[in-house]
Amino acid sequence: MWQDPIVNETRMLREEYAAKFNHDPDALFEDILKRQGQAGKKVVSLPPRKPLLASKVA
Repeated sequence: MWQDPIVNETRMLREEYAAKFNHDPDALFEDILKRQGQAGKKVVSLPPRKPLLASKVA
């Protein structure tokens, strides 16, 4: 079966990154938030959208 080298590289990098944090999702999330804050870019937070009611959807 053909293997895409870009997909393989992406999966390898993802595995290496997760291994740095012992595959702990909370630690991964904390690192992502820390990196996001260090990027120097504005983080946009939008209010949640109200769901449409089934009766209003036509």
